[in-house]
Amino acid sequence: MPNAIGVVEFISVSRGIYVTDQMLKTAQVEVVSATSICPGKYMAIIHGDVAAVEDAVRVGVNLAGEYGVDSTFIPNVDPAVFPAITGATMPQHISALGIMESFSVATMIVVADAVLKSADLQPIDLRLGNALGGKAYFTFTGDVGAVQAGIDAGIAIAKEKGFLVNAESIASPSEGLVATLL
Repeated sequence: MPNAIGVVEFISVSRGIYVTDQMLKTAQVEVVSATSICPGKYMAIIHGDVAAVEDAVRVGVNLAGEYGVDSTFIPNVDPAVFPAITGATMPQHISALGIMESFSVATMIVVADAVLKSADLQPIDLRLGNALGGKAYFTFTGDVGAVQAGIDAGIAIAKEKGFLVNAESIASPSEGLVATLL
């Protein structure tokens, strides 16, 4: 099971496609997602072993040049991040709801990893760029204290990187809202 994830985000679709190809040729990594996102940006998310992902992200950042927006490399990513990216999670019960929002896809993946590692939390969805004007958001659940701990951890990272939009928590979300989350 791959234990590292890397992301490179671009303002140019054509440069993003070119660089993704070079990243794949540089190291033994696999694509989680490589696609255009709003507004006319491109993201490449890869995974694999730590050294390979680190090498591929380094190549990606160097080749992105002035077309690079943001990037990240997480050596020991929480395994729950992967199903959240594909929208393949829905916890049995949602106690409290946390929502983190970022201007950057790469930053939001770092935030999601930190949130999940901060407390006993379950991911709901990690939305990356499409139909969001290039922004990203992460929804997660746990008890009220755990959700607040997750939000605090996420805010610290997103603020440090300069990409925080907002964060909210709902102590007891309505069933009608929960039905809309996926």
